[in-house]
Amino acid sequence: MSATDRLLEANRAHAERFARGGLEARPSSGVAVVTCMDARVDPYRILGLELGDAHVIRNAGGVVTDEVIRSLTISQHKLGTTEVVLIGHTSCGLEGLDKDEFASTLDEETGQPRDWSIGAFEDVEESVSQGVERIKSNPFLTRAESVRGFVYDVNTGALREVE
Repeated sequence: MSATDRLLEANRAHAERFARGGLEARPSSGVAVVTCMDARVDPYRILGLELGDAHVIRNAGGVVTDEVIRSLTISQHKLGTTEVVLIGHTSCGLEGLDKDEFASTLDEETGQPRDWSIGAFEDVEESVSQGVERIKSNPFLTRAESVRGFVYDVNTGALREVE
């Protein structure tokens, strides 16, 4: 059985006991969380969230890309979020990645043009700080009353706020 088949089997069991239908699309906490796709990062457990509490936007590195700006804009203007929590993490695969070497490898393997940034960074705290600043300074994201950044330690489970 493939991993996907196991996931589909788990979904069938989930659907049988699912009792949370009818939740609003608007998150009950008014919070949007931006974080990394890393499998060690579970924003629901880390932040004590339940289904329906928050929007969670994930990508490689938790980098504030144009797509994150698009999603946050919709989250704020259409669905009423007023706070943003940005979470990077220790031992991230993008931290210290040689973006030029990675891009060169992709070019060689695919021969296709790439219209997206790899988003590699040297320091997770600096990446989070830059992301917070990008959100705060974006003209489409003026409804955020609070934008705060954190680094999650994958070894201890603790969050540390980035000043």
